[in-house]
Amino acid sequence: MKKRIKAYNNEEFLNSKDARALRILAEYLEPKARFEEHGLEDTIVFFGSARTKPDSKYYEAARQLAFRLTQWSKGLESKERRFVVATGGGPGIMEAANRGASEAKGLTAGIGISIPMEQTDNAYITRGLSFHFHYFFMRKFWFAYLAKAMIAFPGGFGTLDELFESLTLVQTKKMKKPMPIVLFGNDYWNEVINFDALVRHGTISPEDVRLVHRTDSVDEAYDWMVRQLTEHALGKPGAML
Repeated sequence: MKKRIKAYNNEEFLNSKDARALRILAEYLEPKARFEEHGLEDTIVFFGSARTKPDSKYYEAARQLAFRLTQWSKGLESKERRFVVATGGGPGIMEAANRGASEAKGLTAGIGISIPMEQTDNAYITRGLSFHFHYFFMRKFWFAYLAKAMIAFPGGFGTLDELFESLTLVQTKKMKKPMPIVLFGNDYWNEVINFDALVRHGTISPEDVRLVHRTDSVDEAYDWMVRQLTEHALGKPGAML
């Protein structure tokens, strides 16, 4: 007699195009349950290249900044975990930020993606807060949904994709919460993105340039970020778009 398989145990069905909606829903519900289990209210997202070496100035800057922001967040009077450092979970800048947060003895999340190269968990992600997504759009949803601030270090296509999607959400008011965004590394960003040219060509407005704060200083990035979070997010726990 042929063994009967219940629908939720039928791997052939679950991996088929007909079950795509279930897989998408799973990438919403399963992370949601784990974030709630850890009492994680919101995040500071670090973006940047997976190829950044541990002996580079940007690696050390990301590590220091994540360390200091985690120390600050741990000192807040809150029962929930506020402003937890989150990254894409891989090496390079992601490892540096997770490492800094871990060294400050805070929670730190890795929101990863299954891709052919470069994406492996770094060793500094909090146990239970390492996530692996199949769908880029669900991964980016969790970046945006939980974030109360973002810090972009020099990076490639993935970093630019995440940065410009976030800027688009802010510009179009689809993201209604305040979203302080730091671009760290003036030499890189001034060469790679010519915001003034976009204004000159009329493709963005002059005020759109002010959607980002550019700096080379860990002290300045920390002070600016803490001011922004204190003013706009401290009394507003929880995820929101």
